Amino acid sequence: TPNVPILLLGVCSYLVSLGVLKLVDRVQAMFSQQPQDLVVVAGQPVTLPCSIPGYHGVVLWIKDGLALGVGRDLSGYPRYTVIGDQSTGEHHLRIQHVEIMDDAVFECQAIQAAMRSRPARLTVLVPPEDPVISGGPMVSLRAGDPLNLTCHADNAKPAASIIWIRNGEVLNGAMYSKTLLRDGMRERTVSTLYLSASNIETGQQIICRASNKAVPNGKETSVIIDIQHLPLVNLSVEPQPILEGNMIQFHCSAKANPPVTMYRWAKGGNVIKEISGNTYEVMVDHSFFTEPVSCEVTNPLGNTNISRNVDVYFGPRMAAEPQSLQVDLGTDAVFNCGWTGNPSLTIVWMKKGSGVVLSNKNILTLKAVRQEDAGKYVCRAVVPKVGAGEKEVSLTVNGPPTISSTQTQQALHGEKGQIKCFIQSTPPPDRIAWSWKETVLESGTSGRYTVETVSTEEGVISTLTMSNIVPADFQTIYNCTAWNSFGSDTEIIRLKEQGGSNGKNVQYGAVLWGRKRLVDARGQRRMGRLIQADRRATLTEITTRCNRGMQQSICEATTRTTLRRMGYNSRRPHPVPLISTTNRKKRLQFAPKLDS
Repeated sequence: TPNVPILLLGVCSYLVSLGVLKLVDRVQAMFSQQPQDLVVVAGQPVTLPCSIPGYHGVVLWIKDGLALGVGRDLSGYPRYTVIGDQSTGEHHLRIQHVEIMDDAVFECQAIQAAMRSRPARLTVLVPPEDPVISGGPMVSLRAGDPLNLTCHADNAKPAASIIWIRNGEVLNGAMYSKTLLRDGMRERTVSTLYLSASNIETGQQIICRASNKAVPNGKETSVIIDIQHLPLVNLSVEPQPILEGNMIQFHCSAKANPPVTMYRWAKGGNVIKEISGNTYEVMVDHSFFTEPVSCEVTNPLGNTNISRNVDVYFGPRMAAEPQSLQVDLGTDAVFNCGWTGNPSLTIVWMKKGSGVVLSNKNILTLKAVRQEDAGKYVCRAVVPKVGAGEKEVSLTVNGPPTISSTQTQQALHGEKGQIKCFIQSTPPPDRIAWSWKETVLESGTSGRYTVETVSTEEGVISTLTMSNIVPADFQTIYNCTAWNSFGSDTEIIRLKEQGGSNGKNVQYGAVLWGRKRLVDARGQRRMGRLIQADRRATLTEITTRCNRGMQQSICEATTRTTLRRMGYNSRRPHPVPLISTTNRKKRLQFAPKLDS
């Protein structure tokens, strides 16, 4: 370098002045060993050779143009030592524990001989410091999130190379960056690895390995992947199915990272505060079928809720209660009856007192109702092998009044007598009037006559009371008439003298010999109307309906006799031949074959 001659001249002048330097014959001095370019790893020792046989003058070691000292005195550099046999011209430079500052150009110079060796480049390699993965040694992330790992290796010369390893395989796709440090020689390397959520698993180990020429095998560090997630919950219910009133157990099992911190139970959305563990035991009822039991499991990331219904068997329970109806004559009546039950239930609609099934659905529709349709109806539900339930409703039919009274009633001559008029009417009658001859009386007293009206569960009874019965009363026709907003009905009633002589009955001024029939012609017509209104009615039902409002009741035997007299047999309005027309024709066709 340009400074070297000046430096050498200065050193030589100094040495001459001290009497140390003596001129020698240049021809006699030659280098037998000169320093060579070397590469060494920091921390290791190194020796730079320099041999000048036959030279006994001063030898200087120069580092990047600066003398390290005079002769073998290198006190300013504790790690530097000149070694070798000086008498044979050996002046080797020994460096202990090479450092980055030793990375320089060295020369060996023979001052009196004015010689210098070739420049020798000492290259110092510095291994990277131990690599560091940010966030290690355990890297936590939430399930579903990608993974970003950053590893840096510092103070390396040359810059470190970084690779990522998982399960023995190198992971590609990492990004690198290098930064030169202030000393201008060492560098910092940063590598970033991105892995998608689908490409990572919890518990995996990922290694960062940093290497350069100083450490070919590299240095490494690693992290463990910890994937955190909300609780994974399973809710079991035992036993199922189960009969209402028995004990059942709910078990809530959960896997969570971080661990579970709390369990919370609810039924139908209402928290069960007294239960805090992972098991809930309770006696079930029907509500568990429609109100699910839920288990909510919580960890630091949040909570997971899972619910289950119970397959609980229970008898019918009313869901939609049917309502009694009041409809106008000729319109439709629609009943709605809702039941719940488990297993599936069967619904039956019937009219009370009749065994006939009218519907198997929730809805019962009666088309164009008549007065005879009025009454009680039963909606019955059955859950097989579990239980049954029923609900009764009423149908009231709005229509004209119907009067059903005995057309001939009895009284004693000279005593107080009464005739009664039984009225069935929905809505109730607005007006009831008795009329005879020229008299009309709705209520109160007029002369010997008094009218009183009493309401009962089955209808209205209007009574005409006569004080001191006279013979003319037995010859009078009494008319009972009732009105409401839908129309009216009238019944003609006669009064008969109670008792008599010689087995004779006096009626309407005529003499009838023998026993009087309990059901007269008018009674038969009334019975016929009842049968036409409900052709499925039983003998008991017909008898009960005929006796309503009658002063004298009849028994079932009388009803049966009367029906036969009217031509009703086996519920048929007319007699049916024992041999049908078709069979008769076949018999006639068969008879000639017998003759032949």
